[in-house]
Amino acid sequence: MGSRTAKFLIALACTLGLIPLAGAKTFVTIGSGSTTGLYYPTAVGMAKIINDANINVRANARSTGASVFNCRAIGEGQLQMGFTQNNVAYYAYKGEGVEAFQGKPIENLRGLAVLYPEVIHILARKEASIQSPADFKGKRVYVGDIGSGTEQDAINVLEAYDLTLDDLKTAVRGSAGSAVNLLRDGQIDAMFYTVGVGSSAITEAAQTAPITLVSISDDMAAKLHGKYAFYTPFTIPGKTYPDMPADIPTITLSAMLVVDANMNDDDVYAFMDTLFNKKLDTFYNDIQNPNLKEYFQVSKALDGMPIPVHPGAIKFFEEQNVAVAPALKAN
Repeated sequence: MGSRTAKFLIALACTLGLIPLAGAKTFVTIGSGSTTGLYYPTAVGMAKIINDANINVRANARSTGASVFNCRAIGEGQLQMGFTQNNVAYYAYKGEGVEAFQGKPIENLRGLAVLYPEVIHILARKEASIQSPADFKGKRVYVGDIGSGTEQDAINVLEAYDLTLDDLKTAVRGSAGSAVNLLRDGQIDAMFYTVGVGSSAITEAAQTAPITLVSISDDMAAKLHGKYAFYTPFTIPGKTYPDMPADIPTITLSAMLVVDANMNDDDVYAFMDTLFNKKLDTFYNDIQNPNLKEYFQVSKALDGMPIPVHPGAIKFFEEQNVAVAPALKAN
């Protein structure tokens, strides 16, 4: 074969993708949530750390409908990574729990890391005289964007108080950011918001309107945990938000990062090793999410992991001497 022919065939093979081009990057889109929540700035910060590290992965953050949307988009190949509540990840992988997943398990969904508590905040206007979710009957209540993890949390909490969405005067939908504005302006009485502690949207609303946090009693937390093991008791510390000095008992899930099982093992390992090892200080200090520094530890990043872990992440955890349970190593 002549040298010209050989060069032509090599060039053709590269063009068709039969031979990987030297220096080719893996592009990753990380699905987050509303720009007013914590998923979005966390995804933006992660992408910047990855891009600045000059590894084989290039990342960008995308604002989305959050947990349910992100899991479905990974299943459909629209996203490579995403943030989700751990209960939604479980529902998605199993094909149950949430209507969007019933009978349609997302078999290519894999876990990367559990990041921080995802706390159920229940906010109400002070003049609405709401002492507990039992008082939501006949009220205008935001219950989460359609298909979001917050929506499922609202349904489950209402169920514990023997209520359904039909018992509300209005079950308000839309983005969490819009709902916070509606609450601040008195157009709704209360809202569910599953988000990390210290949400800037809640802080800003509480600075400008008479808003209070509604508690979930210890008995109701125990009831919810008994039926849904992923809910655990949590206390929002007093003074976390303006004009809310008392500790507030509620329940929490966990925010976690998920990935497409088809993503290259080496690229997933490089992503994990960059964020959670080589650039861990930057991860803690530069990302605009106080929960990461407060709660995230590599040694506990598999606690509450509800689905199998990607092989590239397994390699990372084993190098960090973090035990990976056999059930998390399923293909």
